[in-house]
Amino acid sequence: MVGRRPMQARTRASRERKRQADQREISDLQQACETLELGPEDRAFSLLPLSPRTRQGLKRAGFLDMTPIQKEAVPIALRGRDVLGAARTGSGKTLAFLIPVLEQLYKQRWSNADGLGALVISPTRELAMQIFDVLRSIGGQHTFSAGLVIGGKDLKHEQDRLRKMNILIATPGRLLQHLDQTVGFDVSNLQVLVLDEADRILDMGFARTLNAILEHLPSTRQSLLFSATQTRRVKDLARLSLRDPAYVAGEAASLMPQHLEQFYMVVELPRKLDVLFSFLRTHTQCKILVFMSSCRQVQFVHEVFCKLRPGLSLMALHGKQKQIRRLKIFDDFRRSQHAALFATDIAARGLDFPAVDWVVQVDAPESRDTYIHRVGRTARYHAHGKALLFVLPSEEQGMLSALREVDVPITDIKARDTKIQHTAPQLQAFLFQDAELKHLAQKAFISYVRSVHLHKDKTTFNAVALPLPEFAASLGLPNAPKIKVVQEARARAAAAAAAAADPESSSEDESPRVRTKHDRLFGRTNQTVLSDHYAALLDQPEPEDDDGDLLTLARADHELDEAPEPEPPSSHLSRRQLQRGTSKKAMASAGLRGSGNRVVFDDEGMPRSMYEIQDEAAFRAQGDVRTQIHEHEQAERQRMAEADVLDKDRAKQKRQEKRRRMKEMERLLAEKHGVRARAEDDYGNEAEVLDLVLPGEEDDEEEEEEDEAPRKRAKTDLASQEDMALRLLGA
Repeated sequence: MVGRRPMQARTRASRERKRQADQREISDLQQACETLELGPEDRAFSLLPLSPRTRQGLKRAGFLDMTPIQKEAVPIALRGRDVLGAARTGSGKTLAFLIPVLEQLYKQRWSNADGLGALVISPTRELAMQIFDVLRSIGGQHTFSAGLVIGGKDLKHEQDRLRKMNILIATPGRLLQHLDQTVGFDVSNLQVLVLDEADRILDMGFARTLNAILEHLPSTRQSLLFSATQTRRVKDLARLSLRDPAYVAGEAASLMPQHLEQFYMVVELPRKLDVLFSFLRTHTQCKILVFMSSCRQVQFVHEVFCKLRPGLSLMALHGKQKQIRRLKIFDDFRRSQHAALFATDIAARGLDFPAVDWVVQVDAPESRDTYIHRVGRTARYHAHGKALLFVLPSEEQGMLSALREVDVPITDIKARDTKIQHTAPQLQAFLFQDAELKHLAQKAFISYVRSVHLHKDKTTFNAVALPLPEFAASLGLPNAPKIKVVQEARARAAAAAAAAADPESSSEDESPRVRTKHDRLFGRTNQTVLSDHYAALLDQPEPEDDDGDLLTLARADHELDEAPEPEPPSSHLSRRQLQRGTSKKAMASAGLRGSGNRVVFDDEGMPRSMYEIQDEAAFRAQGDVRTQIHEHEQAERQRMAEADVLDKDRAKQKRQEKRRRMKEMERLLAEKHGVRARAEDDYGNEAEVLDLVLPGEEDDEEEEEEDEAPRKRAKTDLASQEDMALRLLGA
């Protein structure tokens, strides 16, 4: 006991010294952050006032120098200010917010008991997974617990571990679900909020979800918002979520990567797949990312190109895949050296695919911002890359003018006709052999036309002007599927063209007369005689001028021979309408088919309806409503009791009649064979009784089985058995 006290004192003293040393370290780091000033040539991470654990993590992950966006954003974020960052894709925004997150929690000595300290919101699952991988690579030396919360995984499994997380990376939908449903998930102590790719979050329709998430978070947090483009909605979001933010832009002079070569090719719509397949056949030693407009297109092109075998690995990434499948394809393409990935715009934002040589946009992007994000998947940081855009002849002028507005340098190239391989015959054979593939081709056709129709720029993207039959043939389809929106648009265009060509319809003096259904009815001169009378009413002659008479007699009174008979209600209908009214469909809709009219006869033999409506006065004269209800119930109960007695008597008579018939049958059998039907054999067992049913008794068997319990057969004594045996021998 005496020797233990000095040991405890030394342990307590060492802990106190360590605590004081940590406080001095944190104080020094905070003071260094306030006084930090980097020169134009200062790019190393070692120049930043970072904790030893963060320095070691960056060094092990291979991050030595800062990018321009990191150089501007990290020092400001280390001081605790809100940051609004705008930088081109591939500029290193991920490290620009992960380093401040680790440092802020380290300075506050954050532990598991403190709960959630940092929250990173990402638009897509793939981008969230990528951020989580970077966090693990640079934050492995820290003791913080980090979690990934995305859709497509078990909610209960996430709920059990969510309360222990210090750093959480999540997608908006699943995060809001946990905030509303997970018990004990507390975000009131949150220190840092990060919104990555904020413009993409808003474009995907998460604006209301994001506002709901912000209502759960404390207002004293530090917020970091990063976006590749600064739209009006992003600025509105920044105004709501940031407090006196510092704006950083990185390399604002150019939105495009420095080492990116951009080309475009004018390709007719029916030749797109031919040019794409030929391009893949000639670039088998490259890593290619191919963008298309819809999921169905990605599925179809991936299926048929796998059958055509262009000479390199083919993959597909789209939103209709399960989460596990998407993550596996994402990881496989990252690890591949030579492969082609067909993808929708799900892969256009934030995803870091290393060493992508070509980005091919088979379908034109919906906006220039989408184009910038797509081509940003290649030439990331200091790497080189190329981008190729397929445009239709009708889209060339509009797309090029939109790209020139943001100073995008793009060059026109042409494909050699001798190098293009036609794929339509092979696709026709594939679709003829596989009905599911044909259905997928139809879906791809419809989804592409719909995507063109939904474009905002109607002058550049016109679905009505597309060569749809030729495009369907290029997919291997025998004919073009009918699309309602295109048919309606073509009908409107034809009507407008006809109106423009007719000078009478375009005159301003004459307004078009509305043709009513009565006009169409009386116009049928061969259907009814009323049309002549209607025409005579419309073509009345003008009254002649009278020189002498000032007043004219408009109508003279005369006697009518007799009152005209009233016309039936159907007299104005045509033969076609009368025939249509007697059809099965019309009779069923009117309730005249399938439900007959029930008629009862009174004591005098006169028919009347089963139910008759009583007038109000007669009903009130019978007494109070409740009294009438009670009397009606009593009368119905009495009627049911009387009917029940009659039913029981009828059932009893049926049973007696059946029993009488059975006895008669047994007697007849006994007289014929000299033995009764119900008997026992020579060994003392009951003999088999014939199960005979007389005509008309089938319906009574079930009723007898329900009403009567089965009766046991009466056993005979030994004397009767001997007598029966002698009678059998005698017979």
